[in-house]
Amino acid sequence: MLSSSTPAIKGRAPSHQHQPDFRPRNSNPLDVSNLDTSRPNSIGSRSRKPPGIDTRSKHEVEKVDLHQDDLTDIQLAGYSDEQERHIRRKVDFRLCTIAGILCSLNLLDSGVISSAAVTSMPSDLGLDHGNRFSVSIFIFTVASIIFQLPSTIAVRTFGPRIWFSFITFSFGIITLSTGFVKDWKQMMALRVLLGATSSGIYPGLSYLISCWYPRREQQVRFAFIQSGEVIILATGSLVNYGLQQRNGGAGLEGWRWMFIVQGLCTCVLGIATYWWIVDFPENSHKSFWFLTEEEADMASRRIDEDRGDLIAQKFSLMAVLVHAKDFKIWVFACLFFMQNVVSTALAYFVPVILENGLGYSPNQAIILSAPPYYYAVVPVIVSSVVADRFRIRGPIITFNALCMITGFAILGFAENSGARYFGVFLSTGAYVANWAALTAYQANNVVGQWKRVFTAAACTMLNGAGGIAGSYIVRNIEAPRYTTAVWVSIGSHILMISLVGVLTIYFYFRNNRAARTNGAVERTVSGLRSLVHLRGKLTLDDRPGSDIHTSFSLVTRS
Repeated sequence: MLSSSTPAIKGRAPSHQHQPDFRPRNSNPLDVSNLDTSRPNSIGSRSRKPPGIDTRSKHEVEKVDLHQDDLTDIQLAGYSDEQERHIRRKVDFRLCTIAGILCSLNLLDSGVISSAAVTSMPSDLGLDHGNRFSVSIFIFTVASIIFQLPSTIAVRTFGPRIWFSFITFSFGIITLSTGFVKDWKQMMALRVLLGATSSGIYPGLSYLISCWYPRREQQVRFAFIQSGEVIILATGSLVNYGLQQRNGGAGLEGWRWMFIVQGLCTCVLGIATYWWIVDFPENSHKSFWFLTEEEADMASRRIDEDRGDLIAQKFSLMAVLVHAKDFKIWVFACLFFMQNVVSTALAYFVPVILENGLGYSPNQAIILSAPPYYYAVVPVIVSSVVADRFRIRGPIITFNALCMITGFAILGFAENSGARYFGVFLSTGAYVANWAALTAYQANNVVGQWKRVFTAAACTMLNGAGGIAGSYIVRNIEAPRYTTAVWVSIGSHILMISLVGVLTIYFYFRNNRAARTNGAVERTVSGLRSLVHLRGKLTLDDRPGSDIHTSFSLVTRS
């Protein structure tokens, strides 16, 4: 089975060697005399040689029979642990911080309508007639699903700095404008525009982070984003409550102040994003006050040594859509669908559950809906640190799903209100923790830039579809038990555990087959000759469309 450790380094044969050495592993004593320890041109200083692609002729390349454990980190990568930590801290500060803020703004701007729903907004705009309010929620999600793939492709096409600043400023303007709408028709139009402009935030940032970090470090970074999201989301609900108290201020209703203030904050941060966020590793020299040339080189080499897909292939629509044939991408997407069925129900209806199901007053329900989100920071960070430390993904997802099932069982079947409120805590912590785990799970098991783009967009599209389904499972007529929500949530997570088990078995046999045949676990579409890392060896494969690196199947440890 594939080891989850870092692949072996590249080696260079003497000039008189004409044929690759195809002897079995460990047939020779360790020999590092031919290692190429020279530093390539810095990626961050506009190197002309694309990293990760060996341009030597086939006769100049020799397979190197090395174990990672036989060499020190400096011999393996050309940089020390301290240098690596320094680069990682820089990337954390510049990328994870703004990523968490942008994801939070996306959630706040799209979800402010739920806070405004308990104000005079529905009657003021005529949304209280028929199903107009439900349509305003639904139409936003549909627009978001439609534009997620194009918007994620645009991150690579235009660059993160331009694209994220543009779409953030755009959906900030739209949110601000919503504070001045006169009727439900204008609200519907702005909800469509809001869904289209904000659609690329989560999949685009997930893709960008997966490009900057080796697979062994990704879940903790996704956990940082989730932590920032839930903290700001919980605080935002309290802020909206305060803004509602300004009802009539400057001649505007309280719900209008919610949209205006949040939209204005988003616009300001959208402008700051252009200088704050960083570009892709190979273009890090374009980022504002970021890495030195040497650090940019190290950051790029870290990624190239981990999976070898640093440089994106030339864009074409087929280069992206061809990955729709990979069934595991749709399994990943189904996991996100089942995840969001539950999370949407909790996010939109926890105040309703607290008020109608547990008997709290409206003000108490608003206040008590915030603490479970603050608590969720603990399980998401702890579970992600464990996952990255031991390089596992499937078991963590399964554990979180079991916690989710337990929480909803308590919420649905316990008699004591305090116990049921504890069920809200347990469920909220579990689903927030699984956001980071599922995002790392899909990012760790695909290789190739455009495949990462397609996978991130597909997962987020079905995630949005799950949100639509989740909005229908909490039914007020079923208060105080909410039987449909409880059983759908439990059933979806039993199915989630089953699908993770299927993927675990699939990855196990694929890894074993690759080990027996020296084949590829994960392929990318490219006409360029590529290097293939297989179980600590380096071989040359010059077939068109060949594999770049094996995938990082973090479902078991080898």
